[in-house]
Amino acid sequence: MITNLTIKNFKAHKNTELRFSNLTVLCGANGIGKSSAIHALLLLRDSYLNKSNFEYIDLKSKFIAIGTAKDALYQYSDNSAIFFEIKTDDHEFNYSFEIKRDSDLEKTLIYKSLKFDHITDKAILEKESLFNKTCQFISAARLGPQPFYSKDDVVVDVHNQISVIEGRAEHFVHFLNANQKINVLESLIHYSNSEKDLYSQVAAWETEISKGVNIHIQDKGESGYELRYSFNNKNRDRTNEFKAINVGFGLTYVLPIIVAILSAPEGTLLLIENPEAHLHPNGQAKLAELICLAAQAGIQIVVETHSDHIINGILVQCKKFEESQKGISKHNVSIYHFDRDESEPCCAAKKIEIEEGGRIYYTPAGFFDQFTIDYEFLMGF
Repeated sequence: MITNLTIKNFKAHKNTELRFSNLTVLCGANGIGKSSAIHALLLLRDSYLNKSNFEYIDLKSKFIAIGTAKDALYQYSDNSAIFFEIKTDDHEFNYSFEIKRDSDLEKTLIYKSLKFDHITDKAILEKESLFNKTCQFISAARLGPQPFYSKDDVVVDVHNQISVIEGRAEHFVHFLNANQKINVLESLIHYSNSEKDLYSQVAAWETEISKGVNIHIQDKGESGYELRYSFNNKNRDRTNEFKAINVGFGLTYVLPIIVAILSAPEGTLLLIENPEAHLHPNGQAKLAELICLAAQAGIQIVVETHSDHIINGILVQCKKFEESQKGISKHNVSIYHFDRDESEPCCAAKKIEIEEGGRIYYTPAGFFDQFTIDYEFLMGF
């Protein structure tokens, strides 16, 4: 499990240090550096997977596209080296990549700095959650409802991935179909269905987003997979099956997140952007519950969010844990608020402390305070 991440001279980050927990939450205004923290991890994962042995980072891979070295380097840096440090339960990894000439600023890769020796031992790296094949990245750019979802047996069966193109989750339907019989962790079993298989549990948790929904997957051969939904009615019958493109957007948009969480074994690393997108507040709260249960069970999850419902949902689960040992311990949650240090300018990340009862007493300006601002105006305060 990752315990610490340090980022220097990368995009908006001059020198950012983050302490990770089972659940690490990144929030703050747009364009501050939240996604860049996730991108730092993805660049290193991609370098390992493409077998470059960290001799360079590819800024224009299918996995994560940054652009050129000029796009990657912190604008006001006093040197031309990008540095990442990752500490885990077992090791410390230091990676430095240097732009040696001005002409290299237009390149789409940055070569290793000669000042550091990178750990390249496969026997060590493959045991780390960031580099093994259980790790999943689901981005804010994930696909919504599609007529068909692509089929790729190498991606799913060999590499165990939901996505290979910028976290779009383009293979999640194939992944669910191929892994439908695997058992879900005991603590993630939904109360409405005692069946432990992935398919049953994905369907059960999806009912928290829309009551009575059923999931149907049809293999269309070379065309890929078709995703359909039906709904239970009061007579215990089901409606006809409807194509995903004809059903609410949020149902499909959240599905790869549910699949990724429920299919993950203990020790997995999941990187998820904007899990709240297109979801009703109640659905966001239930998704926060699933995220917390998984994190407490030993699945490390890094979430970027703009939703106060996700934050409040996490705090509720912290209080539940105090009262019933269900949910998540506040000691297993790290919430960071990202802001811009105008004096540099650069990213500034402040850790938000969770107190007893899931309360937060001291928060910086901009930390999900818009409701309070609007309420005070409406009440004439």
